[in-house]
Amino acid sequence: MTMGTKGSTTATTAMPAQGHLAPRTFGRVGVLYGGRSSERDVSIRSGAAVLRALREAGVDAHEFDPAMHTLAELEAARFDRVFCILHGRYGEDGAIQGVLETLRVPYTGSGIRASAVAMDKPTTKEIWTAAGLPTPAWLQLARDDDVGAAFARCGAAEFAPGLVVKPAREGSSFGAGKVGAGDRPAFEAALREAWKYDAQALIEERIIGRELTCALLGEGADTTALPLVEICAPDANYDYQNKYFGDRTEYRCPAPLDPALAQRIQDLCVRAYRAIGARGWGRIDVMLRDEADGAKPYLLELNTAPGMTDHSLVPMAARAAGIDFPDLVLRILAGARLELGA
Repeated sequence: MTMGTKGSTTATTAMPAQGHLAPRTFGRVGVLYGGRSSERDVSIRSGAAVLRALREAGVDAHEFDPAMHTLAELEAARFDRVFCILHGRYGEDGAIQGVLETLRVPYTGSGIRASAVAMDKPTTKEIWTAAGLPTPAWLQLARDDDVGAAFARCGAAEFAPGLVVKPAREGSSFGAGKVGAGDRPAFEAALREAWKYDAQALIEERIIGRELTCALLGEGADTTALPLVEICAPDANYDYQNKYFGDRTEYRCPAPLDPALAQRIQDLCVRAYRAIGARGWGRIDVMLRDEADGAKPYLLELNTAPGMTDHSLVPMAARAAGIDFPDLVLRILAGARLELGA
């Protein structure tokens, strides 16, 4: 069992987004979508939207589903670059990035290391904490660890509002659940659910407050934070159904925040994105809690291949910044590159 604590913040300034290339310069483009993860259905929807936008923009784009085709077929397709819109395991965890590096096919999004780190929530939180970035207190618990000792540790004051239990390496809220303080049966049930998806569970302090997300484009000093989105889900439950299929969740973009506070959160997210070494694009989820000294943001996780469906948050934030969906997709595709030996 491992545990972490909260950090503090300092600000940075987001830089302008990079330009993008003319569609005909991209060559033969593969859109990698679907895959074998629990997020396959969402990836198929995201991939269809990306493929349609690329083709309408004049890009020679072709779909490729790694669950339906072999890696030999991927090599034989002779793509000049790929738009990787695989969500979750095998697509967002460094696995497909390693394949593409081996095949020497430039790809969108983060490289092997940053993808693997961002997919592993405890590792992400360790890096953020070391960098002085605020994230909720947490424990990491393996299937064979002492559940009783973990439950006792969760009786500490920092876990008083309750807990969120989730798989350490999973997305789209699969296997995640909320647990009231002191409710051991619910705690054990939540762990069993999380362990269905991963051998490691993340037990996190539940932050009661406003739910925000920050989309980011670019890399390094050229990273740009897009306008924040506030998520107002039914009963504050932004689960898989409310994320992708329901119509009861309200989205406010730009989020109605004091401009100075919004800028502080955006700057914090740029620092967090850069601390992981992410590139291309991503999205960081944030909780904002009112405390004695004012509203304080807490970083939850980084998604390195966020959804691109009609419910997705990155396209929503891009629209608020004056970037339509085809332009967003072209900007991301323009950043495709290799990381090793480049």
